Amino acid sequence: MPRPKLLFFDVNETLLDLNAMKTVIGEALGSRPELLPLWFTTMLHSSLVVTLADQYRDFGELGVAALLMVARNHGITLSPETAKQAVSVIRSLPAHPDVRPALEALKSEGFRMVTLTNSSQAAVDAQIHNAGLTDLFEQRLSVQEVQLFKPHRHVYRWGANKLGFAPEECMLVAAHGWDVAGAIWAGCRAAFISRPGAQLFPLAPVPEVVEPDMLGAAKRLIAMGE
Repeated sequence: MPRPKLLFFDVNETLLDLNAMKTVIGEALGSRPELLPLWFTTMLHSSLVVTLADQYRDFGELGVAALLMVARNHGITLSPETAKQAVSVIRSLPAHPDVRPALEALKSEGFRMVTLTNSSQAAVDAQIHNAGLTDLFEQRLSVQEVQLFKPHRHVYRWGANKLGFAPEECMLVAAHGWDVAGAIWAGCRAAFISRPGAQLFPLAPVPEVVEPDMLGAAKRLIAMGE
């Protein structure tokens, strides 16, 4: 396979370690850090709800709403102000240890790289800056511009068109099976990073690259033909 001309990178969980939020989310949920995955899944579910209903709310707003719902379902008292403060920590997540060396290797090989995230523009700008990755991406794309959340197929096609490429010339790199599926169904190529707890969607085509970490994916991409 030829190398993709443009790499899209998902941000939350793919590049940045969401587990860093366990303490603050756990404290907000009555010392229940194990509820972090449920909170994030509920936030993603909410993003699908508003997209299907032809609505749009900032991803951070959805995060606050999801945290309040999880709290109520578990009999935990949580104010909107406390929920908002807890969710704001998502802007300061650290990068996974494998991310920077993998991205540096790809950049040195001439790959063009941009982020494509459900986070708002202000949030992703802060996230990439705080994680020390700003120098590695030529652009930071947010679904805020199109007001549709991934995995809506238009998001991936919009991203490709914005950078001047056809979808099939682009590849999404993500640690979410639903994100990878959306990209493939939109006509893009995909690489899946099987971080702990991440699974491919069994009803979608298998992506051409499946690796346990970003370094493995980078090696596969660099080995592709020009």
